[in-house]
Amino acid sequence: MGIGSGIFLIVVGAILAFAIAPDTWDVVNLNIVGYIMIAGGILALILGLVHNQQRTHTAHRVERYDERTPPPAY
Repeated sequence: MGIGSGIFLIVVGAILAFAIAPDTWDVVNLNIVGYIMIAGGILALILGLVHNQQRTHTAHRVERYDERTPPPAY
């Protein structure tokens, strides 16, 4: 899950939590489902940001050889 899916979960959860009356559907309380989706969206957003931050701190090593020394044989 990335940043976009976290934002999507937050938006859909906010719609369910705040825009729909609690007694719309008798089987499940949609407000509670909305709050759970908001919490899951915030968690997905935080994990996506942490994952992207770790990805930017990677180091890439480039080996350069001049003509006098041959590259190592693997």
